Amino acid sequence: MYPNDGFRELGRDECLRLLATAPIGRIVFTRQALPAVVPVAFSLDVDGGVLVRTSATSGTARAVDGAVVAFEADAADVETHSGWSVVVTGRAEIVTDRAEAARLERIGPRSWAPSPQEVFVRIEPELVTGRELAAGRTLYGLHPSA
Repeated sequence: MYPNDGFRELGRDECLRLLATAPIGRIVFTRQALPAVVPVAFSLDVDGGVLVRTSATSGTARAVDGAVVAFEADAADVETHSGWSVVVTGRAEIVTDRAEAARLERIGPRSWAPSPQEVFVRIEPELVTGRELAAGRTLYGLHPSA
């Protein structure tokens, strides 16, 4: 029997519900054969796709277009020792269809650092996983305040 590690696996619907509450996430991709992590404002599309708005000339836009990436967001409460983390893995693509870009202009995320030429990057939610650490859970029989 394995000890309780204090975490509970989350289902896809619960992951997407929690993800929708996060103001910031991190897109994880490969840049020059090394892992790169960039914090971004984002929103979710109706099907759970992750939408990011960025400068069309940014290194991030060029690096992720057509690549499989991970997107992670989380929340933590250090006082109650609780929180959650959700990871969406899938192919990222710059939205080039004008009708789709116009739709995303109405519902998509707003850029925190607007630039003259912005694009939307969409991450298809091929794999959605998450874990929750609930307040008061024990880890190997120890209370979090121990």
